[in-house]
Amino acid sequence: MVMARDELMTVSQILAELGGISRRTFYRWRELGTAPAAFKLPNGELRVRRSEFTAWLRRREEAAA
Repeated sequence: MVMARDELMTVSQILAELGGISRRTFYRWRELGTAPAAFKLPNGELRVRRSEFTAWLRRREEAAA
């Protein structure tokens, strides 16, 4: 059985999917602990797993309902 890999999203991809929020807003959310869980690659760039982003977005939608 071949398992599908969970896509690793860049900050730019996340910003685009959220309708073009600013990079500063995303990093502010990280400072506040409200951004999706991310990890740093050895080169210092952040990545967010697609599954984590989807779950985070779903939680935001539920909180707004």
